[in-house]
Amino acid sequence: MMTTRRVRHRIRAILCVAMSVTPLLARAQSVPSPVTALRFGAMADPSGRTTKNVTILVQADTVLRVGTGTAMIPKGATIVDLRRYTAIPGLVDVHTHMTFVRDKANPLVNGPRSRDSVIAAAAANLRRTLEAGVTTVRDLGASNYADIGIRDAVNSGEMIGPRMFVAGYGLSKVSTPPVAGQPSLAARGRVRDTIDIKEAIQAQVDAGADWIKMYGSTGTYANVTGVQTFTDTEMRVATEAAHRFKRPIAIHSYGDSGGRAALRAGAESVEHPAGFDDATLAEWATRGTMYVPTIDHNRFYAENAALLGYSREQVAGLDSFRLLNLETARRAHKAGVRFAMGSDAVYWMFGENTRELGWFVKAGMTPAQALVTATTNGALLLGQPTKLGRIAPGFFADIVAVEGDPLANIDVVLDRVRWVMKGGVVVVDKR
Repeated sequence: MMTTRRVRHRIRAILCVAMSVTPLLARAQSVPSPVTALRFGAMADPSGRTTKNVTILVQADTVLRVGTGTAMIPKGATIVDLRRYTAIPGLVDVHTHMTFVRDKANPLVNGPRSRDSVIAAAAANLRRTLEAGVTTVRDLGASNYADIGIRDAVNSGEMIGPRMFVAGYGLSKVSTPPVAGQPSLAARGRVRDTIDIKEAIQAQVDAGADWIKMYGSTGTYANVTGVQTFTDTEMRVATEAAHRFKRPIAIHSYGDSGGRAALRAGAESVEHPAGFDDATLAEWATRGTMYVPTIDHNRFYAENAALLGYSREQVAGLDSFRLLNLETARRAHKAGVRFAMGSDAVYWMFGENTRELGWFVKAGMTPAQALVTATTNGALLLGQPTKLGRIAPGFFADIVAVEGDPLANIDVVLDRVRWVMKGGVVVVDKR
């Protein structure tokens, strides 16, 4: 047994070692992360301004400083020469379905998958999205909360993909009466009344959803009908419930009546709608609701009709709706409605996310205005206006190198992405 004196000596020795180590740990923890200096030939700002000979200093996941020339580069910084390219902010796609996976070689084989297999298969969708220059997405609807699993895997570094904001199950209206003794399906988004709506929203929030998604009309895939499914009152109840849980809500509506109801209910965004009259567009321009037309996804379905098993009549419907959608977008832009870029990408459409910007230019936007929809407007919709959508100090280091001038030709953004950084990490390099 140790004597009291020996115990005291032992304690004193331990304390001396601890005191000598503590300053070393403190110094190690205070050592700043290394700085990376990205040198670009130019930087295109969504405001429409181009700056030449740009240097962007990145530290950890954040932009530290933006300037010109080399004088600002600190000693010891890693320099990445990207002077052949123009820098734009990492792009934001506010409408995707990462968990909708199919093999293009066997597209009609689409049996049920386990949650884990869906998450694993979605890795290709994540990669292709990054290759398009999209570093942040809002994913609007998934089964078995696979979207939440993917988001968390990306955040933890287990998967490589864009930053994700997710919605869990989307709320859809069912008319079949409940069966005695069987549990409610509201937690899976299938609702009959306002009580179910509140239960469904709470279930998504409890599961970890960032957003609430509601299907306010018919219309999906080859079906381009827009029959309103939830009443104006039900959409208002859903919006109020989502907001009580401090969650924003996106409401799907192909038709004008459902879209108008979603707008007046106070939804943060309305997805797909077409056919509005001028009075509704003028009203919309005074509200904060964002317009997400998703024009291009019907192009994808029409071009891949043979693989997806769609008939000629269905293709004609897709083409007709796309023209109506484009015309509505043209009139909405002229009226001053705010847009956010959403691809509605599914299956092998990932990697084509930014083609929506081409339609926006056809609708009358300048390339700079189109770029705004995929940067600052997307960031605003996601509640991240001081972290996403710009290359500026304090923002996430989400930076894309494109070949050419994106403010002169939007196709540069669509087809000429060469290098992508997300959160300070290079995730695509095709130089």
